[in-house]
Amino acid sequence: MQDFTTDLAAKYSVGRACTMITSLGRLLRDGQPNLPQSVLERSRRPGRSMGSLARALETFFISRGLAVATDQAERLAAGRRQRRVLAVPGPLRPSVEAFSDFMIRSRERSRRAGTLPRTDGTIEAALAIVRDLALFLTSERGKEDWALTDVHDLEAFLAGSPKARKRRLVVLGQFFRFARSRKIVLVDPAHGLTARGPSGFTGTTLRLDQQRLLFRRWTTDPAVHPHEALLGMLALLHGASSREVKMLHAVDLDFRARTARLGDRPHPVPLDPPSWAAVERCLAHREDQKTDNPHVMVTRQTKSGRGPASTAYVSHVLDACGFPPRMIRCTRLLDLVNTMDPKLVAAAFGMDPEATMIYLSDRIDETRLAEWAAAND
Repeated sequence: MQDFTTDLAAKYSVGRACTMITSLGRLLRDGQPNLPQSVLERSRRPGRSMGSLARALETFFISRGLAVATDQAERLAAGRRQRRVLAVPGPLRPSVEAFSDFMIRSRERSRRAGTLPRTDGTIEAALAIVRDLALFLTSERGKEDWALTDVHDLEAFLAGSPKARKRRLVVLGQFFRFARSRKIVLVDPAHGLTARGPSGFTGTTLRLDQQRLLFRRWTTDPAVHPHEALLGMLALLHGASSREVKMLHAVDLDFRARTARLGDRPHPVPLDPPSWAAVERCLAHREDQKTDNPHVMVTRQTKSGRGPASTAYVSHVLDACGFPPRMIRCTRLLDLVNTMDPKLVAAAFGMDPEATMIYLSDRIDETRLAEWAAAND
């Protein structure tokens, strides 16, 4: 108890720490077993957040080997899946719910077999696509039975988002194969559909003047949040992904050589002075929060724990500048691949060689490449 109190005092304000200690005292006097795992489970709040006390106890107990992690992540994932299923119109919902259960069971089999299982994000994305199709069928095509779905319905649905055609088609193929195996449909309407379109890069990139504007913003404007400057500079100059930045630990930084280990890259990445200045700003921000979290990017939600910033948080870090992280990163990759050997770029970034090939000039739409070349002239 004393060690936990000291831990709280170092991470929270006096008032917040006192409130949490008082709540813990009530739990210890409620007549239930006071084993660490039992106390941790009883401290959790119902709903989407288990509460600050439960998060603090979980971090404290796990760091000392007194308890195992809660199933909070699994509960939240189950809630996200349920919300997607409930958004499906009533007549089509049972089949989508069965498909969700099928994917969960398949994941468990994959884990037991030692193969690569679906992640929560993959399952949720698949359910979202099937949900969108169900809404499209009922609102646009007037159909409330999966058996009435035909290839023309799917083509119309896919045409609504051409850039997502490949991903949507993969999920629709999985769903209708499942539906056919359960006799929900007699014919697979997705069979024979192809993911037509260019095999090269189809995203958007920044013009040179936009890159210069962002560089000045992140190097000269003190009002810019340190997290925005860090993610922006590493993406703009070093092609860093959002995941590489959010998973960056303080121990991954070499202060003498001014390098950083990013993701799966085989070698430390040398950082130029502006990028290193962004790192130092982020470290100063982390120091102000008085946290034991090992990550460089620490938020209010993660300062009391040891986990990385959430994907949702990182995806919105660059909202103020008006450009998403993926666009900035792809701009850098497009430049590197077309001015260097793609295999060298793949080796430096820890990527599969095929992943860099889509950025080659002979695979990119000619109009897009001409605009990119003019901007970088």
